[in-house]
Amino acid sequence: MKKLHPKSNIDELCYPFIYEDSSLCDYEIETDQLTRSVAWAIDELSTLIINYPKSEELKKLEKELNWLLPLCYHLNGSIRGKLAITENDHKQLLVHYRNMKLLVEDAISGFVLPGGKSPVGILNQCSSLSKKAIRLMVIIHNNEQKEVADILPKFANLLCNYFFTATILINKVTGFKETPFVSKSY
Repeated sequence: MKKLHPKSNIDELCYPFIYEDSSLCDYEIETDQLTRSVAWAIDELSTLIINYPKSEELKKLEKELNWLLPLCYHLNGSIRGKLAITENDHKQLLVHYRNMKLLVEDAISGFVLPGGKSPVGILNQCSSLSKKAIRLMVIIHNNEQKEVADILPKFANLLCNYFFTATILINKVTGFKETPFVSKSY
């Protein structure tokens, strides 16, 4: 059977690399979805802020997510193209993450079932998309022998933790009580 390949009509091609066999295209689609989901979370957060206008924590989160939005697209192109995530980006995200962690340290006690007011569900999805991006980086680097700069999985791991902690922060501000999850498997 012959391979699928792009047709000559540019209107019928959604992405220049969509037909390649490498997992790199899958990674780029995953990080594209991550970026779009962060934008969606920002929009939902702006609506939530209307209901909690005195919450400086939510306003700060909105500012941080707006800062992160273009970085997610930089994460997208940093394997195929020029590395666009820097150590300074990582350090700044680490500062934001650790500051947020301090705000919610009394609210984190282990695994919880996902839940809360929007954009909690979207941010949980962003956390999962970050994990998927990391897994694809592992495949691209280890199995497909394409160099992945160390900063990229380091940054994406931190993103995953940041998004999860943001859900805990929103739940704390809105008064949503998470349900603890006790695994029957571990």
